[in-house]
Order: sequence, then structure tokens, then C-alpha cells
Amino acid sequence: MLNIQIEAHTELSAEVSEKLALLMSRISELDRTQSAESLVERIGDKPSLILFAYVEGELAGFKLGYQSEEDCFYSWLGGVDADFRQLGLAKSMLEYQEKWAKAQGYTRLEVKTRNQFQAMLNMLVANQYQITQVESHPSIDKNKLHLQKVL
Repeated sequence: MLNIQIEAHTELSAEVSEKLALLMSRISELDRTQSAESLVERIGDKPSLILFAYVEGELAGFKLGYQSEEDCFYSWLGGVDADFRQLGLAKSMLEYQEKWAKAQGYTRLEVKTRNQFQAMLNMLVANQYQITQVESHPSIDKNKLHLQKVL
């Protein structure tokens, strides 16, 4: 059995930002990688949760979210390196984020994805997220889906 660990941070330090930027560059599905500076610009001093998943001590995935409204936590970015998929890392980080957000007093969690990311969409629906809005795109697989879960 593999040793899987999740590491949580609630502050976007320089070290955490650099680790995120490095990992994002290894995940091809992300539209664009974020620099340490762009991460700080987006999140600023908002309450946030940054999760890193490790497999046998090797950095394998991340999940990043922040407060978007007083009662709402927005799950902004996440991904798992292709070499570590199918191990349940994304689901483990999603469940960790949900428990953490509820413990912080948030009443709902929001996330966006695209039709083309079937594994992500299936995981969200299986975890009781509901589609609240669809942003149409000329290519249907690029439709952006807004989902929400009441905590």
C-alpha cells in the first residue's frame, strides 16, 4: 500500500507559492500556469486553504481555494500530476477541503470546471455538487460549468 499524505497550509507564503507554481507547470490540463506573483495577486490576504498531496514523499497534486463571500469558499484550482492519477488523491483533497471549509463556518463550496474534464465533473457530481450555471462556448467540451455544494 502506498504512503499518501495531505499537507495543509492556510497562508500563501513564498515557499508555498513556489511549490504551487512548480507543480502547476507539470499538469498539462491547466489553461495556464500561475506564477508565485499571480497567485499572491489573486488570493491576496483572503482566507485560503492550500493542500498538497504526496505519494511516497513525492509531490503529486494540489488543491487551492479561498473565501469568495462571507459564507462561501471557492475551490479555484487543483490537479494531480499524470504519474499519480487513479490513486484517489483528488477525491481525498476534495473531502479534506469540504471538512475544513465546514469547520471554518462556510455554508457552501463553489467550483468551476469544463465539460472536457469528465473525471473532475463525475467526482463532483458523485460528491453531491450541483450545477448552478453553464457558460456556453462554441466548442461544447469547453463549456464552463459552475457547481455548488451546500455544506
